[in-house]
Amino acid sequence: MTLKPLVVALLACLAFPALAQDDAAPEPKPRPVKLETLEPGGGALEREFFGRVRARETVDLAFQVAGQITEFPVTEGTRLTSGDLVAQLDLTPFQRAVDRAEVDLAKAERDLARLQELQGSAISAVQVRDAQTTVDLARIAAEEARDRLEDATLKTAFDALVARRELANYSTVAAGTPVVRLHDMSELRVDIEVPEVLFRSASGGREVTFDATFPGDPQAYPLELREYEAETAEIAQTYSMTLGFTGEVPSWVLPGASVTVTARAERPEGETILLPETALVFDADRQPGVMVFLPGDGGDVGSVEWRPVEIDMRDDARIGLVEGPPAGTKIVVSGGSQLRDGQKVRRFTAIGE
Repeated sequence: MTLKPLVVALLACLAFPALAQDDAAPEPKPRPVKLETLEPGGGALEREFFGRVRARETVDLAFQVAGQITEFPVTEGTRLTSGDLVAQLDLTPFQRAVDRAEVDLAKAERDLARLQELQGSAISAVQVRDAQTTVDLARIAAEEARDRLEDATLKTAFDALVARRELANYSTVAAGTPVVRLHDMSELRVDIEVPEVLFRSASGGREVTFDATFPGDPQAYPLELREYEAETAEIAQTYSMTLGFTGEVPSWVLPGASVTVTARAERPEGETILLPETALVFDADRQPGVMVFLPGDGGDVGSVEWRPVEIDMRDDARIGLVEGPPAGTKIVVSGGSQLRDGQKVRRFTAIGE
């Protein structure tokens, strides 16, 4: 019975030094963290696409009349200027038809003149009108004969590259049979398939630039949008876009050549706040957030607070802030998952400080 007060007194003596030691324990130093200020920024979406060069137009030239080819001076791979001779049929039968039509026209005109002189005596007005009709028909026949003579010669209507000869010289061809395939080289173009998001940028007024590079040639050649198909591919959900070169390209660039097209879609300044991937801190419900720095009196020392954010994964694999802290807020860039709400931190400035 007499030992119990003694034990209580002994335990009390041992507890007081421990409490005194806890009161004297120093406060933990603020943990250094790397901070970053949220700022709106543009940035650019950049993608590369495989494309193929093509001519502005590819045309299969054909005679509109039948006959035998007697002149066929073009060779495959040669360049032609507008108005150059491509091929010509034997003109003899066509010239003969023109001469015959002109003779018929002259005879009809003489007959009409004679009847007009005799009209009123032995010639009726009906006969004169019939003679006038014969003259009109003869004039039309002469024009058609001259047109057929002109159609017996093929000439280029544009600067062209001879892609392929379809027939040999001295071949007999029917009307409409392709003779030669020509590329319109007035402008080279590039066809690419682009995803829907880039198509919206290019066709929606946003600044999008295109450059082309060829294998073995480091130089970039600027392109401009010329046209696009207003429907997507059935499988890939992509749009076909046609681009045109804005400057000179090497002579060795021909239709069918492979090309790499780099597309850059500029984002307007101030549109999006970008978040570093390492700044995201997820809570127990897997909701994203960031550790916001709340400065104290010293400016570089303060505390952190977790705040939720809504993010958007952009097409360039960067993270955009949709909803969350406003621009100008300082956040912890990395290591935020190791911190807790209210924890004292200080701005990291250099190793060893």
